[in-house]
Amino acid sequence: MAYVRKDAATLTSGEKRRFVNALLEVKRRGEYDEFVRMHLAYYAPDGERGLRTAHMAPSFLPWHRRLLLDLESALRRVDDSVTLPYWDWTRDRTTTSVPWTEDLLGGNGRRSDNRVMTGPFAHQQGNWAIRVSVTDEEFLTRDLGRRSDPFDLPTERDLEWALRDPVYDVAPWDSTVTEGFRNKLEGWGTGRGSASWRNHNRVHRWIGGVMLGAASVNDPVFWLHHAFVDLQWYRWQRRHGGARYLPATPPGSGNAQHGRVVARHEKLPPWDVTPNDLEEVGQIYRYG
Repeated sequence: MAYVRKDAATLTSGEKRRFVNALLEVKRRGEYDEFVRMHLAYYAPDGERGLRTAHMAPSFLPWHRRLLLDLESALRRVDDSVTLPYWDWTRDRTTTSVPWTEDLLGGNGRRSDNRVMTGPFAHQQGNWAIRVSVTDEEFLTRDLGRRSDPFDLPTERDLEWALRDPVYDVAPWDSTVTEGFRNKLEGWGTGRGSASWRNHNRVHRWIGGVMLGAASVNDPVFWLHHAFVDLQWYRWQRRHGGARYLPATPPGSGNAQHGRVVARHEKLPPWDVTPNDLEEVGQIYRYG
């Protein structure tokens, strides 16, 4: 039977406690840092050669869907009552609302160095040392809303702009495309500064700290954010019945994207699955 992923704002105190404890145990076992390593390994931008899977490519959504499933499996091996909650950043939009509470993810970083000082993932608790990163910092950092130059989280209108596009993705299948649901949701925009950050990308920027780079998995909010992004793919699929992942076939040998993007029936590294395999997950989980 499919399990339910709930809005973090609806979790009971017991559900929050079990979710946090399961995350801390996965971290203690050393499994969590492997997820950080994986995201680092597969974060390949447009400007690099070779296959792109995690970002700036059509497989952004199925790649992260599978990553979420793997983390969720690890959590449920600890406590089978736990599922990944999602953070609806169109509704819970302040620096003190869910999920930034003492009993869930803790709050903002302090002004001096953005170090998170509250909640179960604060460094002084001794349970969340950052061991895999692109910097030398061993503690979790956040700069919610970017205090030096504030901007807002995406709105329901921003999400609707993405959701109403009936086409999954378009050539050249990268961060430069201005049409297609995938990049409108992933959020690589034109222009400069905060106006160019849309939806998923804008949320990473709004949180700041470790969420700014390829080691963003080090902040547990990564999972709540991406569960909400996954929910948008789930909603898009149901709104546009019959719309499928694109490209359906690999770009040809003369195409600049040949060997750089994953087509619908091609394997999605590092797993033995295809985007096609991950388009329908209703028998595994649903959203509450």
